[in-house]
Amino acid sequence: MTAARVRRNSLGDVLRRSARRHPDRVALREGGTSLTYAQLDLDVNRLANALAERGIGQGDRVAVLSRNSTAYVLAIFAVARLGAVLVPVNFMLTAGEAGYVLKHSGAIAVLSSTELAEVADQAIGPGDPARVLLDNGKRTGWENLSALLAEGSGNEPVADIAPDDLAQILYTSGTESRPKGAMLSHSALMAQYASCVADGEMSTSDIEVHALPLFHCAQQHCFLVPDLMLGATSIILPGADPAAILAAVEEFGATKLFAPPTVWIGLLRHPDFDRRDLSTLHKGYYGAAIMPVPVLHEIAKRLPDLRLWNFYGQTEMAPLAVVLRPEDQMRKAGAAGKAALNVETRVVDPVDGRELPPGEVGEIVHRSPQALLGYLDDEAATEQVFRGGWFHSGDLGVLDEDGYLTVVDRIKDMIKTGGENVAGREVEEVLHRHEAVAEAAVIGVPHPQWIEAVVAIVVPKDGQTVTEDDIRSHARAHLAPFKVPKAVTVVPALPKNASGKVLKRVLREEFAAAAEKGD
Repeated sequence: MTAARVRRNSLGDVLRRSARRHPDRVALREGGTSLTYAQLDLDVNRLANALAERGIGQGDRVAVLSRNSTAYVLAIFAVARLGAVLVPVNFMLTAGEAGYVLKHSGAIAVLSSTELAEVADQAIGPGDPARVLLDNGKRTGWENLSALLAEGSGNEPVADIAPDDLAQILYTSGTESRPKGAMLSHSALMAQYASCVADGEMSTSDIEVHALPLFHCAQQHCFLVPDLMLGATSIILPGADPAAILAAVEEFGATKLFAPPTVWIGLLRHPDFDRRDLSTLHKGYYGAAIMPVPVLHEIAKRLPDLRLWNFYGQTEMAPLAVVLRPEDQMRKAGAAGKAALNVETRVVDPVDGRELPPGEVGEIVHRSPQALLGYLDDEAATEQVFRGGWFHSGDLGVLDEDGYLTVVDRIKDMIKTGGENVAGREVEEVLHRHEAVAEAAVIGVPHPQWIEAVVAIVVPKDGQTVTEDDIRSHARAHLAPFKVPKAVTVVPALPKNASGKVLKRVLREEFAAAAEKGD
């Protein structure tokens, strides 16, 4: 046990090492306040010890429901220091959706911002988990972060954490109606950080704006934690408001920014883009969707000193799998890139697992220490995703003669809208609960702002009528806003194959063509 503690390499260790190397360097800035690495490390210990006093220990699940904040960062590392398991919750979920995550994960504590505490209370339901407000708000039944920091010891808690101990459970939408809990170990995250730092050319001198939600594995594990590992400075914004991002880049001389294509497009279209001094911004990253080639050209023209990377992957890979480097953005436009440092990637036949030669479309599979341990309480899904000794991504892709991967389609019925994952089947099941709906198909259609828009095609029951407003109103009552269809079309029948399966490819082609024509 003594040797194991000496050799420990966990998420909680990342911050302590940086605090020892760079105690007086600014780690975080939020609004008009800042924290040095030494101060951040001390506050993490105080919060961890206060949580321990409330019965939270190794292996316990702690949910976080909050927008971006310095307190969110404290929660990430305090939970890790205890050997407990963080469960980030999407703050856009309804109380029912969040309640499923809390129940399924077995969370015994909830850390929330005051604005989301009502949703949290509704989601928690029966039981009495510890409840902590991650700001200075007040609410009956909730404790305040400031009080916990005041009472908690500044000594680092002692926890024997093994490499494959569970660090976080990240819920990911797939083809199922309910999200699955991807279990990520400490060793998976540490391997992921090494890939990000090496392939993303990240450095101690970086100053990065973090505007995308920290509940997302991309913002948290590709950018925030690697920055803190290196001793870089992180600017925390509550959301991806273009004006705020542009102002932060200018004010703090930011050198680095991650955003999905939708946000990059929003920045380019904002009137402040040409008014702000963005000359310090030298590293740009995108993910969640392929950047449209015209936008790549526009970024190159308007930010000539910016080098761009595409990070492709998924939650189960913690999440980085493949990287398209700056020198390849134009030469291999539309490609996802090559496997990251700690990843091996192949394209295989979806039926027999046979590796396919360049030019043939198949399923993208990976081998990597970054891969999830499995899905929480879902042995069947775990066995399926690891079949043949590879992690099966569910994406279809093709390798070219130079070994660059292009993602051409998705096996899973997944829609990526504005950087958010939406499972078509989940939306369909909600629509099927409408009393006038006989059948429903939900697809993603190309959109100039959201990259993909959620579109529903609905067949009414015989003798019934249904309108777009009816469907959208019904969906809003049961789904997070980003899952609500942006358009609804009522049709007499859905296209199907001989076995009765809905031909979503046909629907996507039809509605994509209509979108191009402006119909």
